[in-house]
Amino acid sequence: MSFTSSRRTTDGLPDLSYQPRAARNIGSRFLTVVAALFSGIAVLPLVLVLGYVLIKGGSTLGLNLLTELPPPPGLEGGGIANAIVGTLVVTLVAALIAIPVGVGGGIFLAEYSRSGWFAQFIRFGTNVLSGVPSIIAGVFIYGTIVTSRVLFGNAYSALAGGMALAILMLPTVIKTTDEGLKLVTDDLRRAALGIGASRFVMIARITLPTAFTPIATGVVLSIARAAGETAPLIFTALFSPYWSDLVSGDGLLAPIASLSVLIYNFAIMPYEFHNQLAWSASFVLVAMILFLNLLSRWLGRFASR
Repeated sequence: MSFTSSRRTTDGLPDLSYQPRAARNIGSRFLTVVAALFSGIAVLPLVLVLGYVLIKGGSTLGLNLLTELPPPPGLEGGGIANAIVGTLVVTLVAALIAIPVGVGGGIFLAEYSRSGWFAQFIRFGTNVLSGVPSIIAGVFIYGTIVTSRVLFGNAYSALAGGMALAILMLPTVIKTTDEGLKLVTDDLRRAALGIGASRFVMIARITLPTAFTPIATGVVLSIARAAGETAPLIFTALFSPYWSDLVSGDGLLAPIASLSVLIYNFAIMPYEFHNQLAWSASFVLVAMILFLNLLSRWLGRFASR
């Protein structure tokens, strides 16, 4: 069978010019339009959500919103300042727990036990944990930490909320560290070991700095996921309408406000002003998560240069 064009030029050579009315070209254009349409439909929910949150919540942005406490039920005025601070605190606690454990686990999988049975078990467990609903992490910490009051006799606390979010962050940090270290060529490892460096020095001075950007990208994505979780914090950090005493450290052992829980609480209240505060908090939370995702994409582009 000949795959050359049946049309020929005056000198007898096959006519390879583009034929817009050919059946294959019409079909190609049709499939291109269909693929573009489906791509637009896939992105449409994101555009609608961001646009609706911007319209509903962006109109009330102001200095008072970012600096004042939430108002009592039935009253107007105030803001969401304590919830913003609480979200940052709980996410920071989760990051301080998840990042060392996750990076250490990824280093073990990539550098010490690449194909052992224990490494395979860890990878399987990580994949399973990444699919566990977030509320399960909250219930687990509630049953083991909150109800038992093992944190110096305290129940609901920012520290318990950070532990729940750390469970959700761990799979992403472990997998990105593992995959990032696998991208480092073995030639660098052999060169470091060949000049007398120990395995620890080789990891600390060669492989980790080389894989820093993909690891940092995974860490940022895990933080973005943890910052928007609600269910784990309802069971662990609860909520507080006041400022937390973070200077003395007692605020970490007490209930703390967060944007996601504030949105949940205020959205179901029968007061219009509180509903509006929930939309404003939604806008701030979406802006924070959007910033973290843009930061991760920037790190990914920086790594490809």
